[in-house]
Amino acid sequence: MDTTPVDREAPKIEYCLYARKSSEDDERQAMSIDSQVKEMTDLATKDGIVIKEVREESHSAKESGQRPVFAQLLNDIRNGRFTGILTWAPDRLSRNAGDLGMLVDLMDQGKLLQIRTYSQIFSDNPNEKFLLMILCSQAKLENDQKGLNVKRGIRAKCEMGFRPGMAPLGYFNRAFNGIKDIIIDPDRGPIVTKAFQKVADEGTSGRTLKKWLVEKGFTNRSGKPISLSQIYLMLKNPFYYGEFEYPVGSGSWYKGSYKPLITKNVFG
Repeated sequence: MDTTPVDREAPKIEYCLYARKSSEDDERQAMSIDSQVKEMTDLATKDGIVIKEVREESHSAKESGQRPVFAQLLNDIRNGRFTGILTWAPDRLSRNAGDLGMLVDLMDQGKLLQIRTYSQIFSDNPNEKFLLMILCSQAKLENDQKGLNVKRGIRAKCEMGFRPGMAPLGYFNRAFNGIKDIIIDPDRGPIVTKAFQKVADEGTSGRTLKKWLVEKGFTNRSGKPISLSQIYLMLKNPFYYGEFEYPVGSGSWYKGSYKPLITKNVFG
């Protein structure tokens, strides 16, 4: 009986090249999609890897299930169309726990045989899967920290009296020498003040006020006459007497560092 060991050929891996970049601030320094495709195609040629298909996507990987191309890639791996992924770096595939978990599950099931990046190879073995999870978790940690830093920065601005976002009609956002502040619009500001006074002193209705504003040539920022709904929003906005809530509905109130157009008594 012949007991000579039989050399079993390793299964051929069917690769899909996946390239991704989003327009978010923290992605702007990432390599472009075209550059990712070129670098990984050159690597594949050098290492004798056959790329079955190239797929590109311009979406954030911060949240799970938000990338249609990536979701289709996972489905195709489940159905046996691909057994390997080529991508520039692990964070191109996942920056959240949900997508990372699906990738590892596919490896555990033997459906995803290999993830290959420009500098690393991750196969279905404990050490390489653990390293993949560490690298993707690091990308998630960076996302979470950036989110906290952004929220902290916004809160600090609010405490300094500067409300994030565009100032309401009657004010301008201004940036000077890197410093941002809010100043009164010399054209609209006095009219806004008078509008509040007409409501407070004369009991002017919204429709009558709209007619008066049209006669004054008062427009919104697009140059169109202000609508009735915009007037009601303006009259309900405490920003004009020097206070604002941010985010709206949060219960967090701040005193503005800008000059109020009306008093709190006029606001009513």
